[in-house]
Amino acid sequence: MRPTEPPFWITTSLESMSREMWESLCDGCAKCCLQKVEDEETRQIFYTNIVCDLLDLDLCRCTHYRERSRLVPNCVTLKPKDLTDPYWLPQTCAYRLVAEGKPLPDWHPLISGDLKSVENAGHSIRGKVVRESEADDWEHHLIDWI
Repeated sequence: MRPTEPPFWITTSLESMSREMWESLCDGCAKCCLQKVEDEETRQIFYTNIVCDLLDLDLCRCTHYRERSRLVPNCVTLKPKDLTDPYWLPQTCAYRLVAEGKPLPDWHPLISGDLKSVENAGHSIRGKVVRESEADDWEHHLIDWI
């Protein structure tokens, strides 16, 4: 029996990943789409349950993914250089985990082989958020479930 090859996210640097590899790291939780407030002195991130109006709330995917940064100027199109200090990404984000040399969680689709494992493990924002256009003061939408 041959030993199993290590997965690509361990053997391939973020900078060297193909587009397909890079995109497959996204688990589809959509936590990165949550609006955030940062304390600039402490760099502490406070998450809200408010999401961009472009997010499909059922699929937890952007409805205009390729044009998102043009349509929403503060939307981040994540690149390897953005991951030198990924403190602002959710702690469960695969991009952050890989950048920090940490393993992917068991519920990540690349590990589980099941796209529904994210929601089944309670890591999807599905059913927990409101659209930015429907939200009132952000301070009323701060969350601690991320």
